[in-house]
Amino acid sequence: MHPNLLTANANAVNYERANIVVSPLRQQISQELHNRPSPQVNVPTSITHLAVRITEQERDLEYQQIYTLCQRYNVNPPTCEASCYYQDFGGFELRWERHLEFSSYSFIRKGLGKSLFDGYATEFLPQEWFDNIIGELVSAVNLVMHEAEISEQALYHAFEGHQVLGSNVAGDRANVYTSFKLHSDGFSRILIQSKLLNSYQAGRLIQRMLEIETYQMMALLSLPIARSLSHKVAKMENDLVAINQQMADSDKVNDGEMLDKLSELAGKTEQLIADISYRFSATNAYYELVCSRLKQLKETDIAGTERINEFVTRRLSPGIRTCQALSVRLEDLTRRIARASSLLRTRVDLTIEQQNQQLLSAINQRGVVQLRLQQMVEGVSIAAMAYYLMGLLDYVLNAMKLSGFSVNKVMVKGFAVPIILLSTWLLVRFAIRYINKGKG
Repeated sequence: MHPNLLTANANAVNYERANIVVSPLRQQISQELHNRPSPQVNVPTSITHLAVRITEQERDLEYQQIYTLCQRYNVNPPTCEASCYYQDFGGFELRWERHLEFSSYSFIRKGLGKSLFDGYATEFLPQEWFDNIIGELVSAVNLVMHEAEISEQALYHAFEGHQVLGSNVAGDRANVYTSFKLHSDGFSRILIQSKLLNSYQAGRLIQRMLEIETYQMMALLSLPIARSLSHKVAKMENDLVAINQQMADSDKVNDGEMLDKLSELAGKTEQLIADISYRFSATNAYYELVCSRLKQLKETDIAGTERINEFVTRRLSPGIRTCQALSVRLEDLTRRIARASSLLRTRVDLTIEQQNQQLLSAINQRGVVQLRLQQMVEGVSIAAMAYYLMGLLDYVLNAMKLSGFSVNKVMVKGFAVPIILLSTWLLVRFAIRYINKGKG
């Protein structure tokens, strides 16, 4: 018997719930595989694509703006939790996608305008709404796809005289041209000449080109940060070198002062790493996505034109390497500070150990002095006790003489002195052992 997720026995009169606990994330995870599908477009078509950085605090405002647009065109709005939204607005189609740190808007319109890249895709969009899109604009692209051949002169005018990059893609089903430049309208431009693309293949190619444009811009957001921090990191490296040089001069260095400087430098380094860690990690992730999308294009050469893959990897890689190099420098600086701190702490520990040795030696010397003083006191005590006992013995002998006993006091006292001294010494030693035993 193989029960499904709802019932344990479908043939039983009383249905029983299965004992399988379904993860509350199952539906969400399953849906994630189907989010952000590529569009299916007919040739010719015009597309305007925008990518804006947006914070969590702006998400509600972003949703309200999309909701307002949907009300204006009397179409169903997305849900508040939606991560993507695809809707036909009549004159154009809107594709909105919410990513981790940015959102993208693609406005798709069938056909072409009177001229290439004339904003045909957004003619029906209210200018006020368009101008007030929530977020910080990172990428703006006008893309045109058609089937007609295009001459070099037409390419020159379409891209306003900028260097045109191009390649044959998708197994000789299309030619792609771009410049990765910002043109007079503030948009970059992509021109696709479809040869044998169906609607699905055309949508996939469009999606890849737009992702390449967007992801490379997102990847390069770290480059200005890396350049601005380079001098600061160099100063921190020089500070560490100066501290190491001072540590090498063991006669004049103040270990406590050096340890404070190292701790301060380590704190600054860790703070810097924490500040840029997310941004630089995102840069590496976006760069990998760009490389992946370039590989998926399966480019072949167009005579006399530089390939897109060649241009992007040649121009984008140095910027990414600059960011990665700064991260490596910071990690190396952290390790060097840790080694210097360890060496300095070892030296401090050795200094403390030497001081402890000297202190123990002084304590031992005091113990020897105290022992000698104790022995001296013991000797004086024995002599004093013997003296008093001899005095008592003198009283006894005088009493005996007055009682009529004939006693030679001098002889008795002479023989009594060693006996009294020995007895007193034994008594004192016994008392000391007893006291020490009690302490133990």
